[in-house]
Order: sequence, then structure tokens, then C-alpha cells
Amino acid sequence: MPDRPARPDFYNLYRQGLIRAAVCVPKIRVADPGFNACSTVELAQQAHDAGAVIALFPELGLTAYSNDDLFHQQALLAAGLDALAQVVDASSGLRPLLTVGVPLAVDGRLFNCAVAVHAGHVLAAVPKTYLPNYREFYEKRQFAAADAAVSTEIELLGQRVPFGNELLLTAANVPGLTLHMELCEDLWTPIPPSTYAALAGATVLLNLSASNITIGKAAYRNALIAAQAGKCIAAYVYSAAGPGESTTDLAWDGHAVIFEQDRMLAESERFPPDGQMVLADIDLEVLKAERLRATSFSDNAAAHRERLRALRRLSFELDLPTGDLGLKRHVQRFPYVPAAAAERDALCYEAYNIQVHGLAKRLKSSGIRRVIIGVSGGLDSTQALLVAAQTMDRLGLPRANVLAYTMPGFATSSTTRANAWALMRALGVSATEIDIRPSCTQMLEDLDHPFADGEPVYDVTFENVQAGERTSHLFRLANHHDGLVLGTGDLSEIALGWSTYGVGDQMSHYNVNASVPKTLIQYLIRWVIATGQFDAATNHTLEAILDTEISPELVPAGDDEEQGSGLQSTEEKIGPYELQDFNAFHITRYGLRPSKVAFLAWHAWRDKDAGDWPDNLPPERRNQYDLTTIRNWLEVFCWRFFQISQFKRTCMPNGPKVGSGGSLSPRGDWRAPSDAEAEVWLDELRRNVPKG
Repeated sequence: MPDRPARPDFYNLYRQGLIRAAVCVPKIRVADPGFNACSTVELAQQAHDAGAVIALFPELGLTAYSNDDLFHQQALLAAGLDALAQVVDASSGLRPLLTVGVPLAVDGRLFNCAVAVHAGHVLAAVPKTYLPNYREFYEKRQFAAADAAVSTEIELLGQRVPFGNELLLTAANVPGLTLHMELCEDLWTPIPPSTYAALAGATVLLNLSASNITIGKAAYRNALIAAQAGKCIAAYVYSAAGPGESTTDLAWDGHAVIFEQDRMLAESERFPPDGQMVLADIDLEVLKAERLRATSFSDNAAAHRERLRALRRLSFELDLPTGDLGLKRHVQRFPYVPAAAAERDALCYEAYNIQVHGLAKRLKSSGIRRVIIGVSGGLDSTQALLVAAQTMDRLGLPRANVLAYTMPGFATSSTTRANAWALMRALGVSATEIDIRPSCTQMLEDLDHPFADGEPVYDVTFENVQAGERTSHLFRLANHHDGLVLGTGDLSEIALGWSTYGVGDQMSHYNVNASVPKTLIQYLIRWVIATGQFDAATNHTLEAILDTEISPELVPAGDDEEQGSGLQSTEEKIGPYELQDFNAFHITRYGLRPSKVAFLAWHAWRDKDAGDWPDNLPPERRNQYDLTTIRNWLEVFCWRFFQISQFKRTCMPNGPKVGSGGSLSPRGDWRAPSDAEAEVWLDELRRNVPKG
């Protein structure tokens, strides 16, 4: 791994809107609070050493959950308080806010409580809201539910402590960090207390649980937590009881998980012989961004405003770790493309069929039976042509209704021309070649361009004359054959403004690739090959296209037309698509600061030997980038995206939204002024990201 420059503030996760949470499952003894307190403190120390600021422990973890009627023994209750005092005392030298479980006698009743402890103080005590009393559970025999409490503040270990299930804990020095505690069964109810807490602003939901294990229950827990975290646009941190609980009639698996929305960030080993801890870094900025955009979330909060106003807010301040703590969070290199094969195949199936369905509907609704498409032998036109062929199959029309044209210009290589012809023939579409050089030469002569006099001037005019001539031909061919011009430009090009406006590749009648990024198109083509959507001849050509350098082929390469001899490279001009797709996703999907995007990109791309890669990506195409490279191309992205290309997106053609990463259509996910300045983003990037 290359050395990184020293800039501890940039590399510190807490400076980047993240926080580290720990879920601790100690090995305990039933009815031995002293031992359990020691086990708790030991794991709390480990959480501190790991840089966590939250450490969650199981329900009734200081006494053990499986005490049954022993909870009515005064000696055990007193020992539980002593154990809590031991944890409180130890917390004075620890950074994390600790949430531990202990029985508390309040108002002449016994409550199953979650207690928040921080820096030598008890911040809050939260009684369990819903007590299970069915099948193996008999909690109402020992405990009272939260609504039985009269007191809203109690005396605990010599401190006045807020008491109730409506408490929110806000870290004054960590923007966006508000915590809520609930216990086990609370999550299993139709409307958990954490739902109201999230609507009131809680971003991290903590569940102290002692859930026993039965066959299939762990998967159900994960599904339940994913649904709750997803609906609440929150992180959900969960701990079940582990080793040491009584197995008289039940068993325990020590299940600990951390979810951020519906995404699992960390999961513990199950059935551990000893105590354990899992860590994950939660992105508060992403949660805040999602809530800002989800208008139905705020509408739902407004519908419950009276209840939400009754929630009590408590403030505390965290001692944040400094320096580079690493990142306990998987950052996908390809946010549009899952690394796991099964997930990736499912995504490709949906994306491909969305494209086909969109085009089929447009043809049926317009009464048009022919598609006009330019085929360059590159990735984008290949994917669009595959979609067009499949659409004809779905509609019961002959593939000959796809009128495909390859239109060589001044820089077209023999490789891409051959690939275009091979693909058209393999698919059985109507294939034609139109040499655009004569018409381009005429236009260049009309413009009095130096190239018309034999001078090797390859400027923007020279390039756009060719791009415009191709599009002009396609639209007039559509008039002539009563067809629809199918666009091929992808989301990556649209984001970067890498297209010729108007009479150019920016325009079409319908664009199936409009919200499909370049990185995903490559995997869609690989999926088409792997799943046998077409025949062997087609697959052979598709493999060749995947191996071809991405190029607009508008500037001559030299005497040798073959690629590799001075071929015009798109990625040398606008940056590696794999980096620019990463930038586009995090900036358009979440609105993150450029410096935060650079931080995430550095963790994702700095070491090609770390992390997961899609298994069908050849090793020689697995790249890594240092921070200087990431910063440079992100600067290019910000300038191109925010300042010079919005006018092209403002009037882009129709096309189906494909992925959750979004579309840049002004009728869909993205509306922005065409004359904005990029300086805000560029300045933030330059100030906060080291040059290397």
C-alpha cells in the first residue's frame, strides 16, 4: 500500500461525519452482578481503545436476564445496583457512552431498565415499554411496563436521573447524533418506541435485548432490524444475550448487529464461547441527507407532532478520539455494482428488464415499430442495441426492425468498426454503414476550418462536426423510415457533460441508458453473456467490445488506426469512470461534501489487494488510486458537473430510471440551474483534502 500524507484531521472519521459504535456481549454468570460488572467494564475498555463513542450491552446484562423469580430477591437487586455503581465508576476513565441493563425498583414496582452511563455519571434510565408474556416469556410476573411508572425522575446512586421511555440523548458536539434506547420486545411491536424517537430526531437507535435463540430466529431478527432502521432512516444497534445465561429451558446465541438503514454494517459471531465485541462506523451525514430528501418522513413526524413534543431531550458531550482510526465500514468501490455475484445478477436482471420494458412501452404508446440506432462498437451503443433487439423479441417484432448504422469518421479504428459489424450481424438487425467523412468534409469546408485545407487541427469544432453529423443522419433516417432514434449516452457521460449538445449524441427520441452508469453497463454486458441471453457469436463479440479501450474516436490516432497507437482516450481526459461513478453516486445521491467523498474514495480505492471485487472483473483491471489522483479527478468532476454541463441535462430526452443511485433527468431526481458556479464545491475540496 502506498504511503499516505500526514493530515490527521482529514483521516479522522469523526471529522467526516461518522461515529464508531460498539456492541458488546460479555460472558456473564447468572445472579452474579459483581462478575458481570467486571466483564462489562472489560469490554467497555476495549470499546474505548477501539475509538468507539457508543458501547451497547445486553438487556439485564448486569444481573443476567434468566433469573426469573430471583428478581424478587432483595439481595440480587442490591447487588445489581452495586454492579451499576462499579460500571459508573469505571466510566469516568472511558470515552464511550455505555448503555447497560439492570433491574430498578421505582414507585414500588420493578422495571427492566436500560441505563445510559457516561464519564462517571448516569445520564438516563429507560424502562422497557412492552413486556412479553407469551410462550417462553413471563416478564409480567417480575416486571412492570413503562406506563406503570409515576416518576419521571429518580434518585439513583446519589444522582437525580431522568426516568422514562421518552428520553432522547443528544451529543452536543457531534452534529446529528441523537440516541434512543429501547429494550428487546419493544422492537417486536407494530409501532416500536424507537419509531417516535426517530421522527423526533433520533439517528441512532439502541436496543438492549436478551432475545433467546430458536431455529430461524436470527434471520428474522435481521429482517426486523433492517425494516425498522430502513423505515426510520436511522442506524439500529442491537445486542442479544450471550454466553453464561441459564439454559434451563432456553438457549442464547449472543447475536449482535449494527444496521444503517437496511444495510448491515457488522454482525457478531453467534454462539461464542466467550464475550465479544463488534464495531462499525455509522455515517450520520448520510442519515441526515436521506431525511432531508424524504418528505414523507417529515410529513409523518408532523402527523405525530403532539406526541413528539412530549419527548424529553437530554444533552451530553463526547470526548472525541483524534488521529487516523481507520474505517470500520465497507465502502463499495462500485456503488452502482454489488461485488457479491448473486446480488449483482439480481441487479443486472432488473436493470436490463427495466430498459427493455421502458423502450417497449414507448414503442407501443407511440405506434412506432422501428428503432434507429448508431452503433460505434463501444459499450454504450452495444448495451442499447442489446436492449433494442430484446425489445423486438418481447413485442413479437422482427429484429430487422432495428435499423442499425455504423458511421465511421476520421478517427474510427478498424477494431471498433469490425466489432460494430460483427455485433449487428450476430443480432440479426438491419445493418448499414454510412461513411460520414464526405459530409463532414463539406461542413468543415463551409466553416473554413483549417482541416479542410489539410492542416491537422483537431479542435472541438472538428470533433463536434462528426458527432453532430452522426446524430443528424440518425434523425433524418428516423423520418425516412418512420422510426425512433434510440439514445445511447450513459449516466456517467451525462453527469460529466461528455456529449455534444443538441444535434449531437446528447439528443435522441428515447434513451434507455440515461440512468445507467458506465461501470454498470460493463457488468450488464457481462451478465448478458453469462446468462445466455443471446447466442455464442454475439457473446464472442461482446467479449471483444468489453476489452476495447473507451474512446470517442473523434481525433485521428496517427498512421496506424489500430487502438494502442495514440488512440484518443476518454478516461485520460475526464478521469477513470470507476472513480467518476463513485463521485457521482455520493454527490448526487447524498449531497456529500467533496472532501467527504474523497475520504470515502481513499478508503475504497487506496489498496487493490483489500476489500471485495466483483468476481468477474479480471485481476489486471483491478486498479488502485492514491489521494492525489482521487483529489485531482474529483476536482474535474465538480467543475464539469456543477458548472459546465447542467444545461445539457436540463433538456435531456426521456429514459427510464433504473437504479436507486438516481437519474439526472430534470423530470426525475435532479433539478438544478444551468448557470450555477462550482466554486463552493471546489473551494471545499481544495481546503479540506491534502494535495498529497
